[in-house]
Amino acid sequence: MTEDEMMSRVECQFIGRPSATAPRIQAGGHPCQGLYWTPEGKRPKVALIATHYNVDFAEHYIAPYFAERGYGFLGWNTRYRGVEDQFLLEHALIDISVGMKWLKEEAGVEQIIILGNSGGGSLMGAYQAEAIAPTLADLLKGEGRDVLASLPGADLYISLNAHQGRPEVLTDWMDASVVDENDPVATDESLNPFNPDNGPPYSAEFVERYRAGQRARNQRITDWAKAELIRLNEAGIPDRIFPMFRVWGDIRCMDPALDPSDRITPLCYRGHPAIANKTPSIGRANTIKTWLNMWSLETSKCQGKPHLEKFDLPALVVQGSADTGVFPSDAQKIHDFIGSKDKTLRMLPGAHYFEDSMQHRVTATDVMCEWIEARL
Repeated sequence: MTEDEMMSRVECQFIGRPSATAPRIQAGGHPCQGLYWTPEGKRPKVALIATHYNVDFAEHYIAPYFAERGYGFLGWNTRYRGVEDQFLLEHALIDISVGMKWLKEEAGVEQIIILGNSGGGSLMGAYQAEAIAPTLADLLKGEGRDVLASLPGADLYISLNAHQGRPEVLTDWMDASVVDENDPVATDESLNPFNPDNGPPYSAEFVERYRAGQRARNQRITDWAKAELIRLNEAGIPDRIFPMFRVWGDIRCMDPALDPSDRITPLCYRGHPAIANKTPSIGRANTIKTWLNMWSLETSKCQGKPHLEKFDLPALVVQGSADTGVFPSDAQKIHDFIGSKDKTLRMLPGAHYFEDSMQHRVTATDVMCEWIEARL
């Protein structure tokens, strides 16, 4: 079957809804938006939902593959689609709950599978963990607090080529040789991963220093952010935006011997890492509050491990062996962190979005469907 033939057998509808902490804007837009994919002419009783921190998942690549097999698929977006610099986890979880409730109350869905794909893995993991044991409700007041304290949970969880967490992936990708966050040029050559004197291949000593340098860079930004927020607030200014440079520095993208897989090197999601590292990328702009909420290793609640440990529902971890930004060790850690007794790790051929082959997408969908059918 071709993709055109598959698309002719499914249909989708636009869904737009307000949120408890974000009303419909005056121009008419809803903060929560998405597309609901279904088999043509049918109302499935089982559906998946996928959301990302800032990437628009409405037309998610895997949606028609599931719909063609009889499932509903809600490609859902929060108020932060395209505005990553303003992200706050507590409000994003409220927005996800809007999609969860729509599936149950309006679409007639009886069982829901959360799909945590790519960066959305830790976001959806945080959602399910908060549904199991709320910890964030005290950050809000009124209706927002009530919603956070009673999020509807899912029946199954699937991690699909997912990063461990937002602070973890940013730190893994940071160029540790940056010495001045206000200067995209200044470099510590002893830590420059693109200096051929350092590799690849990279020595164990360099890898250790480089990884420590990445963590130190994250902490330097956090230390500055906390102090700067105090300074601004004392002047009556609630927040500010700031840029971040050079965040395609994961040495695994350069050295295939590190975390071995079927991936091509040198390569990252934006092409050659040495070139991509000079261009704006992930985390390129942040408010201080967003940095502390999403990216900081010290303060962020968007780390995967604390949420995954709360899981008590069946969970599947699927990982493509040719992914250039999520690696075998990431998938293994996600699997190990999950607290559920029923958990499975499957390594499959294919790249990050299985964009390298339609057959890889078919295979991945088959594996997930078989796993779901065995548990519902």
